Amino acid sequence: MSTLNNEFRTAVILLVEDNPGDARLTQEAMRDTKMANLMHVVEDGVEAMQFLRRQGRYGEAPRPDLILLDLNQPKMDGCAVLAEIKTDPELKRIPVVVLTTSRAEEDVLTAYDLHANAYVTKPVDLAQFMKIVALIDEFWINVVTLPGK
Repeated sequence: MSTLNNEFRTAVILLVEDNPGDARLTQEAMRDTKMANLMHVVEDGVEAMQFLRRQGRYGEAPRPDLILLDLNQPKMDGCAVLAEIKTDPELKRIPVVVLTTSRAEEDVLTAYDLHANAYVTKPVDLAQFMKIVALIDEFWINVVTLPGK
């Protein structure tokens, strides 16, 4: 794959996904891109905020360059996570891509109202899902200039 930034770099990606199958597929799709990204996976919104705030067992967690966030999360839903991220001065510049099964217009509007950087509906087709994740990686890691890079 080519890059408009003319450089390949290691990016830290936080995947907030409670479905182990979707998490595994997302990780596989990222691996297939052959980019040297480091993906961390957390299983719910509470864990996501602990990771981002470097609390508890996440005291040494790296600051992610990109967050992939499923809206349907136990304990703390994705919209609540997104709201906390985008109102926290330390976290608000981290791009958040909502990657979810919901096609509901209300969810799309709510996510953008909460300042999501993108909203992507997970395709049902496996090949399409893999392609979408690869495109997210290509765009957000190799095309876009991210804060602090």
